[in-house]
Amino acid sequence: MAEEIGNFDKEKEKIRDFLSTFYYEDDSGGKIFPYADQIIHLADRDQIGLYINLDDVHEFDPGLVDAIRGNARRYHQLFSDVVDELIHDHLGDQQPPVRDALDAFIFQRIYMDRTQKETGGQMFRMGNIRNKYPPELMRRFEVAFKSRTLDKPLSVREVKAAQVGKLVTVSGVVIRATEVKPMASVITYTCDTCGSETYQPVTGPSFMPAVNCPSKDCVDTKAHGRLQMQVRGSKFVKFQELRIQEMSDQVPVGSIPRSLTVNVYGENTRACAPGDVIRVTGVFVPLMRSGFKQIAGGLVSEVYLEAHHIENVNMGADGPLGMEDELTDEEVELVSQDNFYELLAYSIAPEIYGHLDVKKSLLLSLVGGVDKTTNGMKIRGCINILLMGDPGVAKSQLLSYVDRLAVRSQYTTGRGSSGVGLTAAVMKDPVTGEMVLEGGALVLADRGICCIDEFDKMLEADRTAIHEVMEQQTISIAKAGIMTTLNARVSIIAAANPAFGRYNPKKSIEQNVDLPAALISRFDMIWLIQDKPDREGDRRLAEHITYVHMQGHEPEKKGMKPLDMKLIRRYIAICKRKQPVVEEKLRERLVEMYVDLRKDARTNKDSMFTSPRSLLAVIRMSTALARLRLADTVHAGDIEEAIRLVEACKASLRPEQQQQRYRASPIDQAFAVIRDLYHATSGDDRAVPVQEALNKCLSRGIPEEAVQQCVDMYIANGVI
Repeated sequence: MAEEIGNFDKEKEKIRDFLSTFYYEDDSGGKIFPYADQIIHLADRDQIGLYINLDDVHEFDPGLVDAIRGNARRYHQLFSDVVDELIHDHLGDQQPPVRDALDAFIFQRIYMDRTQKETGGQMFRMGNIRNKYPPELMRRFEVAFKSRTLDKPLSVREVKAAQVGKLVTVSGVVIRATEVKPMASVITYTCDTCGSETYQPVTGPSFMPAVNCPSKDCVDTKAHGRLQMQVRGSKFVKFQELRIQEMSDQVPVGSIPRSLTVNVYGENTRACAPGDVIRVTGVFVPLMRSGFKQIAGGLVSEVYLEAHHIENVNMGADGPLGMEDELTDEEVELVSQDNFYELLAYSIAPEIYGHLDVKKSLLLSLVGGVDKTTNGMKIRGCINILLMGDPGVAKSQLLSYVDRLAVRSQYTTGRGSSGVGLTAAVMKDPVTGEMVLEGGALVLADRGICCIDEFDKMLEADRTAIHEVMEQQTISIAKAGIMTTLNARVSIIAAANPAFGRYNPKKSIEQNVDLPAALISRFDMIWLIQDKPDREGDRRLAEHITYVHMQGHEPEKKGMKPLDMKLIRRYIAICKRKQPVVEEKLRERLVEMYVDLRKDARTNKDSMFTSPRSLLAVIRMSTALARLRLADTVHAGDIEEAIRLVEACKASLRPEQQQQRYRASPIDQAFAVIRDLYHATSGDDRAVPVQEALNKCLSRGIPEEAVQQCVDMYIANGVI
């Protein structure tokens, strides 16, 4: 091959042929030359980045793709040289348009050189003058390679010494992203004696400034002119350092996650933020330091990835999600079913038996409500949930499934987390040495889900760090001279055990929960899951567990086949685009619901603390239910279902004596609701509207058939 004899002329001709002649046909049969058109835009300074898609190169010449992968830096230089030549061919002797100060500097230097040559009687050619300057200074574009679609990204652990100097694609989650700062690529010096200019390209992390003037005048006269750096005439590029870490499913058992430094230049900066899952295509190279740092490092060299292309992807347990904009016809038919809401809830951790209402609340938290911002005041749309229960009721399994299902999530435990680890830590930037903030789990999960297991094991000082996050959705920092506010728009799903390990029915709810009221009120729903002996229920649970253990999947339920995890993610992503609003006619129902909750809290000393946040919780869940229907307005059924879930989670917290009424038959429960509504009315001709009684019963989880049977039975008996 050409590189074996050190001659790349044939390779440059091949690259020139590819950039000039490669085309594909559009729908009408016309030819489109993507790279030839982009080079024209580069020449006119309308575009900066030129991404070479290796799929196109493979279609043109498969051997060229292998050569690029094996010697990426050399072929990056060859592509840049060819693009330089093509731009020069397009412009000829014309000067490209002036866009910034560096363009004006280059134009002025070329104009002065042209004037000197014309006055000296020499023939003027733009190409001869440009050859005087380093190509890195004259080059105002960036060439980068984009990996093939079929290439499987490597994990950080799989990038080894065999990949040094090669083009690789690595996937991982961003754990740190520095500020974008200017990095010198070409330093310009001016001699204080002869006035000539000297240029020094910078190719590494450090450089030795030139001191003596190398011009012919200073050398001949032995003037020993000193060089002075000219900042305005130097060229700087945008630089950002990323730190990516392999994802949890890529870490072998008993190992810790590995990380890799990624250096990003130019237009690729600010392409991602901490917490994003990205796929980076770049050159894996060693970091060559100079001076004593290299001596101290010995033979072991630091390595980093020189990024060419960064792609933000949403990654789950089974790979990239592929968030298509539209559903297929089969999927549209599936989501149009009447029981699709029940099917979605059933599909959340289908291996876990029961807990359907808990799964519905987790589904609403994944979808989220609608954020409201009015005159600077923001009302969160994220739904926070606390699962409290006896050991062995699958709380951690539910959290683990939600963590895998959510597009953006963080999973942590109470005892293994500190307040700094959850919010943000102040660290020294390894590049600049300045003190910078590095986001914790809540910041990395921005616009996602943060699952906190063993919530009760957290220290009180660490737990208070999340109070601001749960309501204001921000993290305020004032330490080490840094005063700022970080966004943490995250839904918190926590799991905890009661204060005594298991729920003690002889103690009050506050004694069992043992959490401060300021924290409890920030949870929209608190579910108490008790492990009560029940012969029939225990038999069904044991049959379910043994079936899952032996067969490896959940048993088939009549009319319920769990949905694929990819489909659930895509549907949730589509639901989040909706911004439903609550109609004015539903306001009275919300007011009535809130008054009933406060009345229950006032008359029942053993009930949980109820605040105006409970009303906002119902509104958030109602908008989430409207999103699940892909609707633009909240209907009465959404509010009734939200009220039913609130009543269900409050019923789970009621003491044993108060639950006797709720274990009565549905017909007796319906009669109790109708009786309470009747006693709440006044006047001589007191009556209860049938629709009002039906809505109240439905919000309590009483089926419509039971309400009708109750009315028919008591009419027949002459009671009503």
